[in-house]
Amino acid sequence: MAVSMSKSKKFGAFIFFALLFTFSSAKIHAQDEEGTGSYYIEQPRVFYGGLIIGANFSQVDGDNYAGYHKTGLNTGAIVYAQLKKHLALSLEILYSEKGSKISSADPIRFANVNGTTYAVTDYVIKANYAEIPVMLNYFDKRKSHAGIGLSYSRLVSGSEVLATVPSPPPIDLSKYPFKAGGLDAIAGVELHIIKGLFLNLRFQYSIVPIRTNVPPNFSRANQYNNMYVLRLMYLFI
Repeated sequence: MAVSMSKSKKFGAFIFFALLFTFSSAKIHAQDEEGTGSYYIEQPRVFYGGLIIGANFSQVDGDNYAGYHKTGLNTGAIVYAQLKKHLALSLEILYSEKGSKISSADPIRFANVNGTTYAVTDYVIKANYAEIPVMLNYFDKRKSHAGIGLSYSRLVSGSEVLATVPSPPPIDLSKYPFKAGGLDAIAGVELHIIKGLFLNLRFQYSIVPIRTNVPPNFSRANQYNNMYVLRLMYLFI
């Protein structure tokens, strides 16, 4: 429960600062008149889309390790549907590599199995997903925006590496597969750099566990994806 509350506070804080960023940006440019200023002028459209490429910095809560040490690809396409002048829905289709990895700075962890003590020397989770995030976004006059939403995902591939001393590990990891589907909460900001190009920072956390049947002695109970995302987005606008 303590872990859940901590992550909830982190997610809430991220949403707060994302909205603060957008509202502050909107206030700065509120004095700009249409047709003037540094931002570009475009013809109003209901739908517009673009391409995305970037990286995930992830960890798995529940695997006994902390730190966003696992990096992976985050790429795909996005489409926006303009609802009002400052509001738009977005839908993405992504390939997203998540997981967990211990670092050299992590303390060595030990597990006692059937009277034998094992030292964990390496542990890596690779969980790759096809994702469909849907978000509600608030835009300022420069097209920078912030949004919150949900992401549905399907597992494309999943694997684990566990190395111990003594070797081999006393466990068959194939008996503990990851769930085929997932649902995440998302909050993010997109900073408009130049015409069509945006820098995106996003925080994403699993609403439902990615698995509840976990390797005994080497993991805690339920496991959740927890990650930050840094991406470039080009919109054809």
